[in-house]
Amino acid sequence: MKRLFVFMALAAALAACGGNKVPAHTGKPKLVILGFDGMDPDLVREFMAQGQLPNMKRLMEQGGLYDLGTTVSAESPTAWASFATGVNPGKHNIYDFLIRDTSNYVLDLGMVRRIPAVSLADVRFIRSLPGSSWLDGIPVARPKVVSIRGGESFWVTAGKAGVPSSILTVPVTFPPETVPNGEMLSGLPLPDIRGTMGTFYYFATDLSRYEEGDTEFGGILKHLTFDGATAKTELQGPPNPLIKKKIDALYDKGSALSDADRTKIGELKAKENSSLPMTINWTRGSNQAVVTLAGETLTLKTGEWSKWINVRFDINFLMRVHGMVQLLVMNAGNELQLYVSPVNFRPDAPPTPMSYPEDFAGKIYKKIGPYRTLGWAEATWPLNEGRMDEKTFMDDLYKAFDDRAQVIINRLTEGNWDVLVGVIESTDRVQHMMWRYRDTTSPLYNAADAAKYGDSILRIYRRADNFIAEVLEHLEPDTEIMIVSDHGFHSWNKAVNVNTWLVQQGYMVLKGQGESRDRKLDDLFGGGTFWENVDWSKTRAYAMGLGQIYFNVRGREAEGIVSPGAEYVALADEMVKKLKSDLIDPDTKQHIVRNVYKRDDVYTGEYLGNASDLQLGFEDGYRVSWQTAQGGTPKGIVYNNTQKWSGDHGGFDYETTAGVLITNRPISTTTPNIIDIAPTVLQHFGVPIPKSIDGKPLRKQ
Repeated sequence: MKRLFVFMALAAALAACGGNKVPAHTGKPKLVILGFDGMDPDLVREFMAQGQLPNMKRLMEQGGLYDLGTTVSAESPTAWASFATGVNPGKHNIYDFLIRDTSNYVLDLGMVRRIPAVSLADVRFIRSLPGSSWLDGIPVARPKVVSIRGGESFWVTAGKAGVPSSILTVPVTFPPETVPNGEMLSGLPLPDIRGTMGTFYYFATDLSRYEEGDTEFGGILKHLTFDGATAKTELQGPPNPLIKKKIDALYDKGSALSDADRTKIGELKAKENSSLPMTINWTRGSNQAVVTLAGETLTLKTGEWSKWINVRFDINFLMRVHGMVQLLVMNAGNELQLYVSPVNFRPDAPPTPMSYPEDFAGKIYKKIGPYRTLGWAEATWPLNEGRMDEKTFMDDLYKAFDDRAQVIINRLTEGNWDVLVGVIESTDRVQHMMWRYRDTTSPLYNAADAAKYGDSILRIYRRADNFIAEVLEHLEPDTEIMIVSDHGFHSWNKAVNVNTWLVQQGYMVLKGQGESRDRKLDDLFGGGTFWENVDWSKTRAYAMGLGQIYFNVRGREAEGIVSPGAEYVALADEMVKKLKSDLIDPDTKQHIVRNVYKRDDVYTGEYLGNASDLQLGFEDGYRVSWQTAQGGTPKGIVYNNTQKWSGDHGGFDYETTAGVLITNRPISTTTPNIIDIAPTVLQHFGVPIPKSIDGKPLRKQ
């Protein structure tokens, strides 16, 4: 009786602590969904036919292998948001990596909205006091990040009905949402501690002063000068959010930015970033270096990675940010080249919550040790910038894959779930960077290099197949399994300057018809000035993102001139026709655009007004240029893509860019779509499917 009393008291205490409840199981067979970002159905079939994917084949033979229809456009944030919610983008508001502010045309990264930090001087009654400006550096509220994604995730709907879940690194889950009866570890767009998609650092003795600074794709390059055997430098950390808020406020002026404003921005940027001192000791020809950072002294040989190092940046006397980095001595022979990874959130001390419950990320950390938290975990940017070679990239890619995999395995064996969803993105990243070795028509194809790296994509697909086998070992026999990807892949051999074409056709007008400067990824994170040469009083259309064209609509855009209604419709009809017929590769005379989709033809829902007015669907081999994606108008319409980022999916026609679905249970359709996954999961657990969902269950009741 005494034991029974103690048990009842303990049960009552647990019930009183809602966060500690152990969810009851549904009694239904468990369901595991493994997502492999970008896995291409044609490659799966090719490798399967070669006998390279035995575990996928085994699942396919039990259920099936299908092309999985994707979203318009076939971009990861858009497609994974539809995966989670079961609705078209018009109902979840994620159309691209980028969004624009119609009040000033300023570009920003999509998926989230940032709420600036608040200082003591911002408090209304204090702000009115004389001499209060010195309080501007004292924070009273940290900056916040809010998701702009609408719709309700199937794991939330299921959780409300009592279905326990484990949701692991699925894209578009940062910041984490509250998951009833569940746990969540955030994925993309979880940033590094600088708030970017992955700022890497490269320190070198053979780096010229002209190369120093920010790279196009988000790196920081620094020249090393040695005094004898010692060089002193610093690792740049997160910006002071209060100073950044002042900079952003000036950038928000857009075209009204004055020379005095630009001078002020320069002054603020000079004191914006925190930093950590770093000391390097090296003797030329020794093939090793001794690096001291954050109280750790490490001796690293050429080609050797360090362990994860915990770092702390002091923003001011009240604000501290914790992170972790890895170092790689790339060369310590006649020159020294040191690579430092992006500073990841420390799972047990993140600057902002990265999991639900909030301590969940830290609990995983205690179980398995350090793991990458950055949403974009792979080193695509340093490879694209030529600061990392292919072998190093592939070695690091395996580590990124394994970091995600070990988290999933941990929750498979220790989590309390009926549905588990885990996503690994390395399949996407390897195709972005190594597709040039599959396509002999790529401007960068090289037979000698292809002999060394031509199997890079296959190797990661095989790693995915081996991981599936590892997962299967931990599952009960009646567990249902789905292998899902959000889109397929294409060659990207030629870049297309869509804004430049708009200028040539008279849809966009530039002041003096000049060309815009080249843009860098840091412009997005640093609040760069965009569209500085555009004459909005004469511009009817502008392009940004991966194939999106927006009309300069009166009453919607700040300086809009296109009238809604008949003029809007006529402009759409005219541009669709010209884009499909007149946008031609001058070298091959081939049409570049396969299809153009009008907003109202492909989207419905409460967020329809945020969609682009036209979405381009490019032919294989062509993609919008990086400069167009950020609103630039460089010279020329079509040019060879000579960057290592040689495969892509964003902006390609969604009808030719399907993802993959492999199941170990038959389904009732031959044309599944990514929006069908959510209602299928709800049906599996007997949860009523909300009427707002666009997808249909993949099985008949």
